[in-house]
Amino acid sequence: MSDDVQTSPVHTPLLSHGPLLERLLAGEFVCAVSDEAAFKRLQDDALREAFDAYLRPLNRRLATNDDQSVYFLAWRQLDDAAREQLTRQLSDTVHSLLPLLEWLQLVQEALGRDSVPAPGDVLKPGELQARSEDNPSLRERIERVAGDTFFGSQSDQLDAQLKQVFKRLKEHGYLLQPHAERQVYLVTGKVEYLLDIVRFIRDEERLPVLDDADAQETLL
Repeated sequence: MSDDVQTSPVHTPLLSHGPLLERLLAGEFVCAVSDEAAFKRLQDDALREAFDAYLRPLNRRLATNDDQSVYFLAWRQLDDAAREQLTRQLSDTVHSLLPLLEWLQLVQEALGRDSVPAPGDVLKPGELQARSEDNPSLRERIERVAGDTFFGSQSDQLDAQLKQVFKRLKEHGYLLQPHAERQVYLVTGKVEYLLDIVRFIRDEERLPVLDDADAQETLL
């Protein structure tokens, strides 16, 4: 039995990729920022085919976004069980959608950038705090976003609000903190996945994802 597994063309390349497969099954998103080595491995056609062959009995498949900048697992066929879980996942995503989009636009405006943060961009809470301290409008928006149930800040202090927001973004995989002792974060490819969902809802489902049309055009 063990010899069959070792010589199987499907299982052989997976022997050294078990941890990566487990992370994907746990719902992780892999991009060049979150794990450059794993991202490069997933660009290999043979490995992706092996992953898909292994995942087929689980009704899962390896998926990527249009730009192929982030990999994740998706359902192969939407049976009743898959549809139920996908509905829960979509509900969670939609619940966090508006505060996340508001945050992306807020960062873009506060830092004077031409576009919303993209994978690999560096974000520093201290820089946002410095830009916002003398700007009542930005402070008010940060307080409103940080107080949303998704971020869950209960503080009235700007630094604590930003700390909580960055903590939650890190927990959900939108930001990576390379060094625990430094307040420097990198934007991951999951942000692009989020924006792809927004575009899908807007274009395919014909549902409004933002109340502010101008803000939507800015983001998308």
